[in-house]
Amino acid sequence: MLNRQIFLIGMPGSGKSTLGRRAARETGEQFLDMDEWIEETAGMDIPAIFETYGESGFRRMETGALEYLTRLRPCIISLGGGAAMDLVNRRIMRGFGSVILIDRPLDKILSDLHTESRPLLREDPEAGLLRLEKERMPVYRLLADVTVRNDGTFQDTLNLLVRVLKERYHA
Repeated sequence: MLNRQIFLIGMPGSGKSTLGRRAARETGEQFLDMDEWIEETAGMDIPAIFETYGESGFRRMETGALEYLTRLRPCIISLGGGAAMDLVNRRIMRGFGSVILIDRPLDKILSDLHTESRPLLREDPEAGLLRLEKERMPVYRLLADVTVRNDGTFQDTLNLLVRVLKERYHA
C-alpha cells in the first residue's frame, strides 16, 4: 500500500495516464486520471470545458479536483500537463504526496500524440509542444522527487516506474 499520494506530471503525451494505469494494476494500487475525473464531474470533455469556461476556468477546476483527490486514500494520480504550472497546485502536491516526472522526448511524443483532444496543441502541434516544453520542463524538474525517462520501450519504462513505486513509496 502506498504511504502517500503519487502525482505523475509531464508533458502532454508523455505517458502519464497509460503508465500510471498499468503501474497501478501491477502494484495493486488505485489509479485516478485527473483530466478524466474533471470531465466526468463537469459532464463535458476538456475541449468543451475550454470552449465554455476558457483556460482559466479549466485551471480552477484542476485545483478543485486536486484538493478533492488528495483527501482520498493514497493512490497514483495522473495530472494534466498544465496542472503543475499553478503555484497552489504545486503546494498541494508537495503537502500531500510525492511527484514523479514522466520525461519523454518530444520526437516520441509527436510520433503518436492525438492533438484533436488537446486545445493548446490544435493549431501547430510541433510548435505548441516546443513552447510548452520550454515553459514547463524547468518547473517539472524542480517539482519532481523522481524522474522516470520514457525513451525506451513501454515495458522498460513501466518496469522502472513500478520499481520506483515499490522501493520508495510502499509502506
